[in-house]
Amino acid sequence: MKYKNYELTVGLETHIELSTKTKMFCSCEVGFAGEPNSRCCPVCLGLPGSLPVINRQAVEYAVMAGLALSCKINNSSYMDRKNYSYPDLPKAYQISQFDVPLCYDGFMTLSTGKVIRITRIHIEEDAGKLVHNKGETLVDYNRCGVPLIEIVTEPDFSSSEEVREYVEKLQHLMRYIGVSDCRMQEGSMRCDVNVSVKTAGCETLGVRTEIKNMNSVANMIRAIEYEYTRQSKVIEQGGMVTQETMRFDEAKGVTIPMRSKEDARDYRFFREPDLLCVHLDDKEIEDIKEKIPMLPSDKIKVYTEELGLSITDAQHLVKYRRISEYFDEVVRLSPCAIKASKFIIGQMFSLFSTEAEKEAFSVKVSPSQLAELVALFCEGKINSNLAKVTLDKMLLSGKGAMEFLSEEDMRGFTEEELYILCQKAIEQNPNVVSDYKGGKDKAIMALVGFVMRESKGKANADKAKETLKKLMTD
Repeated sequence: MKYKNYELTVGLETHIELSTKTKMFCSCEVGFAGEPNSRCCPVCLGLPGSLPVINRQAVEYAVMAGLALSCKINNSSYMDRKNYSYPDLPKAYQISQFDVPLCYDGFMTLSTGKVIRITRIHIEEDAGKLVHNKGETLVDYNRCGVPLIEIVTEPDFSSSEEVREYVEKLQHLMRYIGVSDCRMQEGSMRCDVNVSVKTAGCETLGVRTEIKNMNSVANMIRAIEYEYTRQSKVIEQGGMVTQETMRFDEAKGVTIPMRSKEDARDYRFFREPDLLCVHLDDKEIEDIKEKIPMLPSDKIKVYTEELGLSITDAQHLVKYRRISEYFDEVVRLSPCAIKASKFIIGQMFSLFSTEAEKEAFSVKVSPSQLAELVALFCEGKINSNLAKVTLDKMLLSGKGAMEFLSEEDMRGFTEEELYILCQKAIEQNPNVVSDYKGGKDKAIMALVGFVMRESKGKANADKAKETLKKLMTD
């Protein structure tokens, strides 16, 4: 239900696990699942005498994320201790950043043109995991110390659909630049959603509630819409919204209070005494920037404006970095970008049934082999049907196009042969010709089909169509 007198405001804190091999402050391996408490050490557990050492790769990934979101990078930042007591935090503090984050003042532009401001991106370590089972709660510390970045936005969202687009674009961007797999179902991307409601037209934001650890876009949308309705009802009935931390009950579709909302003072932040300042000079930042591939938004412009692809095809290709890089290599070797894209999207995509398979993108046909096939088609040596059949054989065997094409296949179809067949099509299908001349433009495709059958697929369908039009006009 939408309350006309009340406006929704949302801000997001997105926690993203970085794809490093080891943890943030120790050499323990990073991985999903596994035997509980099998990937932890004295540093993870905060045992006396253990000292943290910062993971440089995690810092680089965080800077890459910041640059991809147009953030400024602090040359000097430092780590802080965030103090709170909870069973999944054995040290009773989390090493994070408070006063001086690594990245700040960025933005993301939505499809509507609306700009979502990025307040900051800071690095921190993840906590452990509580497992609730049959009346008991167990603690798995494998996740303790896994490198995280927290991306904090300003409260710039005014609808749940804007939140959806932002989260999906952020997920795609982080995967594309290679800093995280962002698998929400595995917890490597989680969102804390801050929701408030205010009277329409009022400048002052309402009291906010925070919905913790959302790991599904669909449930995030449900939680936001439920909380908007709940808060609107409270205000409409003359009540006061309480600032508190909530969790979302997926089964019931409702938010449930966990505790009163903390502020920074409750965490008693202070400088981490066991770690030096994180210092990056301009040269180091520039070197990290060089590792970032061309961003999806920039690639779409290149594909549409320079290569002539449709916006839909361009978006399909840039959705997966490996596929985009494969396409780039094919285009480098062959000038027929549009046909290359059709082969990849039309035939290669059908080989993969899951998002993970498309992300990995492994095919037996090399870019040079596909470029050779595309060139044969663009030079008119084979037609579209033969090219498709040949590509299917190549994808099964890994062999090049020439392994499946004979001299007869590549002899092509002369203009004279095509002309004769088109005349035959017109002579033997007078009713179809009458329909076409009577204004039924699609009738010509029946004649094209006749030509393709008679030529056993060797004729060029586009040229056949042009010839038929000319003959029926003359």
